[in-house]
Amino acid sequence: MSLSNAVPGGPPARILLPYPSAQVGLRPEVAVALWDGLDAGPPQRVLDEVEFFVIPYTRTTAAAPLLARMPRLRVVQSLSAGVEELLPALPAGVALCNARGVHDASTAELAVTLVLSSLRGVPGFVRAQDAGAWEGGSYASLADRTVLVVGHGSIGAAVEERLVPFECEVLRVARTARTAARGPVHAIADLPGLLPRADVVVLTVPLTDATRGLADAGFLAAMKDGALLVNVARGAVVDTGALLAELRSGRLAAALDVTDPEPLPAGHPLWRAPNTLITPHVGGNSSAFLPRGLRLIRTQLERFLAGGPLENVVVRPVG
Repeated sequence: MSLSNAVPGGPPARILLPYPSAQVGLRPEVAVALWDGLDAGPPQRVLDEVEFFVIPYTRTTAAAPLLARMPRLRVVQSLSAGVEELLPALPAGVALCNARGVHDASTAELAVTLVLSSLRGVPGFVRAQDAGAWEGGSYASLADRTVLVVGHGSIGAAVEERLVPFECEVLRVARTARTAARGPVHAIADLPGLLPRADVVVLTVPLTDATRGLADAGFLAAMKDGALLVNVARGAVVDTGALLAELRSGRLAAALDVTDPEPLPAGHPLWRAPNTLITPHVGGNSSAFLPRGLRLIRTQLERFLAGGPLENVVVRPVG
């Protein structure tokens, strides 16, 4: 994408944005540059002036190395809910904000899609259709099942709201116990007693040191026979080797929007694992993303330019 200033010949860019539409509504005197993450990055003369950088969605790997080249940088705004890839590259004294709320609807939709598709045998029906074969049978319903949502933040709560009409029981787990609108939220320490009750386990936790490998061999062994594991969080939340062992045995099923490694390479055993549905990390990347993402960008820029407090701060500068 070509670089441009909001005012031709105006002051050097203070704001680096990924989309031209993100400029709409900004005051004309605000200097803006555009970069969509599809090339090596803006020239150094632009990076020297940037104070507020919005990371292009799905382009974190390309964007992270630029942070060290921005001497005036004050705020990094991610358009992803998870920011684990940015943390190692974040310069000291720079605020980091995530996109909490932007992906709730889209990711929750996919989570429920994965649950229903897996339970009702949709992948098999698609393969049968490709073969021109009429293959019926009886499949599990979501109704009267118990679903355990592990990670009851904004995405987990959105998943629950979409599960409610399906007449299933929902159990909730978060880092610490509390009460939510629809019932108690259990602490993560309660998982050993909750996992054996669940027919479906949906992972929506952020990837942190505490959640990396959370769904390990012990976690999976505690799940009941025939249970379904759905991961719309991050691939590294699940121990891939332990999951493969359970899938190959036929004891568990899985529906994965995220994997470890990711992208999943050709020939990886997960591709051929029985009772497994894989989507290529598309939970948040739907038509719902851009309008919600633009609203967040505009809100954050208004706050930044007015000197007000930012939303969704994950790393707050000291001082």
